[in-house]
Amino acid sequence: MTDKKKTVPGTGLVQGLATTFKNMVTPAHTRQYPDVAPELAPRTRGVIALIEENCTSCMLCARECPDWCIYIDSHKETIPAPNPGGRERSRNVLDRFAIDFSLCMYCGICIEVCPFDALEWSPEFEYAEYDLRELLHEKDRLGAWVESVPPPVALDDAAEEPKEIALAQKSAAKKQAALDAEQQGSAE
Repeated sequence: MTDKKKTVPGTGLVQGLATTFKNMVTPAHTRQYPDVAPELAPRTRGVIALIEENCTSCMLCARECPDWCIYIDSHKETIPAPNPGGRERSRNVLDRFAIDFSLCMYCGICIEVCPFDALEWSPEFEYAEYDLRELLHEKDRLGAWVESVPPPVALDDAAEEPKEIALAQKSAAKKQAALDAEQQGSAE
């Protein structure tokens, strides 16, 4: 024996109309995007920007990319010795740096593994294209977004000093004390 609730016919219709009327008179929270720019969070991930001067063509970003969407070409260049009798040095020169944003999943691994901070997040997000092939961005286009990269967040004044800095200061103080003791010994 089940008790069936007796409902008045049309109650659901009245509740639906009440919800519709309530939403009809409240103001909308929609932003009219093309006319009004959106308010983005301070460190929004939009597109990856390249600081070409920092790139040493180490290929870490390309190797760690899970989508294999970063293409780097470089060549070695010999730098003459700065002093006579010195040794010549060689360095990598970046020929091509490209990211295929049609493959990229915006995980940020390439930015995290770059030891020279050559890649940064830019908040730019308006780079849609009609042709998929146009989403392969070369180093000149990646370098154009560097201007929009926000500065890094300031360190907390109340935070502890990193252990590395404390150890470096400690060893520098020991060396200075040894030098001072040596100078006092030679002065006597």
